Amino acid sequence: MNFRLIRNATLFIAACAHIHWATAQFNPLNPSTSAAKAASSVVVTDQVRAELMAFAPDGVAPGKQVWVGLQIAHQPEWHTYWKNSGDSGLPTVLDFKLPAGIDPGEIAWPAPKKIAIGTLANYGYEGTVLLPVPLQVAQTFNASQLDIRLKASWLVCKKECIPQEGDFALSLPVKSSTALQGAAFQTAFDAAPKPLRADGSLIKVSGNAIEVSLSGLPAAFAGKTLAFFPETGSVIEPAAKWTQAWQGNMWTAQIPLSGQRTESPMSMPVVVALGNTAVRVDAPVKGNWPQVAAAVQIPPALDAALKANASSGAAPTDSQTAMTYWLALLGALVGGLILNLMPCVFPVLAIKVVGFVNVTDSRTRLVTGLAYTAGVVLSFLALGALLLGLRAAGEQLGWGFQLQSPAVVAGLAVLFTVLGLNLAGLFEFGNFLPGRVASLQLKNPTLNSFLSGVLATAIASPCTAPFMGASLGYALGLPTAQALLVFAAIGTGMALPYLAASAVPAVARALPRPGAWMVTFRQLMAFPMFATTAWLVWVLGQQSGIDGAGALLGVLVLLALSLWALTLKGGTRAVIATFSVAACALFIWATGQNITKIQETTASAGSPSTLNTSSGAWQAWEPGRVDQLTAAGQNVFVDFTAAWCVTCQYNKKTTLANADVMADVAAKKVTLLRADWTRRDPAITAALSQLGRNGVPVYVIYKPGRAPVVLSEILSVSDVRAELAKL
Repeated sequence: MNFRLIRNATLFIAACAHIHWATAQFNPLNPSTSAAKAASSVVVTDQVRAELMAFAPDGVAPGKQVWVGLQIAHQPEWHTYWKNSGDSGLPTVLDFKLPAGIDPGEIAWPAPKKIAIGTLANYGYEGTVLLPVPLQVAQTFNASQLDIRLKASWLVCKKECIPQEGDFALSLPVKSSTALQGAAFQTAFDAAPKPLRADGSLIKVSGNAIEVSLSGLPAAFAGKTLAFFPETGSVIEPAAKWTQAWQGNMWTAQIPLSGQRTESPMSMPVVVALGNTAVRVDAPVKGNWPQVAAAVQIPPALDAALKANASSGAAPTDSQTAMTYWLALLGALVGGLILNLMPCVFPVLAIKVVGFVNVTDSRTRLVTGLAYTAGVVLSFLALGALLLGLRAAGEQLGWGFQLQSPAVVAGLAVLFTVLGLNLAGLFEFGNFLPGRVASLQLKNPTLNSFLSGVLATAIASPCTAPFMGASLGYALGLPTAQALLVFAAIGTGMALPYLAASAVPAVARALPRPGAWMVTFRQLMAFPMFATTAWLVWVLGQQSGIDGAGALLGVLVLLALSLWALTLKGGTRAVIATFSVAACALFIWATGQNITKIQETTASAGSPSTLNTSSGAWQAWEPGRVDQLTAAGQNVFVDFTAAWCVTCQYNKKTTLANADVMADVAAKKVTLLRADWTRRDPAITAALSQLGRNGVPVYVIYKPGRAPVVLSEILSVSDVRAELAKL
């Protein structure tokens, strides 16, 4: 079996994807086309009242500055978060859409307050707060009014946390001043920390604490007890006890470092406040930071060694950092090797086995092996570069993010259906192509092998093998070049078995000789393709509901009819083919509208968990829920999972359903939470990032007052029970 069919099937996928995209763009129910009509300047929920405000006392004049801001009025006991949220939470995000010639600045964050939640502490706002943003008007701006559109998202918490968002719209006349809300903006300006030169100020790293020394503070601060807020998150323990003192005009403080620290900055912007007055100092950092244990998930033996070294007070050396990186590369390589054992990779490898057996020339075998390797490695590099680029642009994405899109899932289902029908013998691509094109494909086994590597990567990337998950989490904290080497190591590991088979003559001689058995084997391999299609349809059903899955099944049936019709001859072929292709196109168009409506309804109603967490002991994970439970003294087990993750589903049906495991959970009174990442969820992505991971599955046990324990991706009953026994 030659793998040339992938190129042709991909063309069909591209056409289907274009139709789906076009229907989504022109669908009147698409949220992106209706948001402007639905948006207003005020959004009210049960927890907050949010209003988009503007302050332009001189009007909207070219070269001038206009202030806009989101004012959030909280219900009693509810709060939202500062730019550094502290132990938990997420900062408010403001995404403006403005006409040409208007450039937004950064949020002028008012100084926050420390909000105690059990044994934790957050930085945020209660009561009413305004988050001002300056808009710079270009000299070339020439319009009768300034139309402002804002997409805002915030996390509001009390004992529970609720992610919320709103679409806001405001129009400012250019020739008139807007100063009615000036008092609110002035209050926000007064609460914003005033910049202070760092002359004489210093932050020194000393063991497991930082020693802060700030000079030049306002005279009113002298001798007073000040509040301290670092803008860099995950550095200190916000709830830990710390000391402060005055040494003449110098304010000093000693603050413990976080056990889950992920940052080692060379300078730290910090805010100190007294009542409603605050200043901001960007102080340089001196000294050697301790090893960042939480951000680098490495094998247990090395992890224990590094923790022992850190507890002895010794600073990490360059050789230790280099060793950690080489271990990450080794983990990536081993993880890539293990990917070949994952059920999501098997169908593609099965096709390659068929094609590989049919190659008798050793040179051709080696070239195709190298081409397959190049396809795998370059695809991993491309996915890694895309992921790194999007995350650098502010997107909350993780490994396997492409299968969080229903359009991609549907496209892959179509592709594997086409592959399965071809393997089953329903049609041959060569019969549909001009003779010159078919001949060209037969002469290019190298390109076919390269494309098979691309497809293998596309279907393997949702899986996270042991060692690979830790390496991926570590890679995202590295410089781009080093991070891409980790992705290349994963691809090399995955391609290594096939490359070895193509390069070692002894392995090639062990393969069976070509013969009639290959026809049967080829047809047999159609069924793993159909099984993969069934899995993808199930995934789409988890994302878009039963209607979405049913619509995709209808598309697949009409697709099979179209391919069968093209194998007929005479006038019957023209009639049936025309009807089936037209019906398929019409059905895809209707499906696009249907799925868009489903997604819009789900988004407006608050996306429910796609996994069955309502039955049994499992509860749905929510931001802040773990902190709330551990603060109350409870142990928590969190399953970070997704419907498209085959490993996740295997663990769910075996270890996590084991009677002995569930009995231990009940005996230890462990709360079970399931975080469903089937569709994109920035809160879950952020939680994974805090654990040093970037894909699923991830299994974590949280214990009050102790660091979280991350279990292996391949769960065993004995490992889970052993960890539960320690509670």
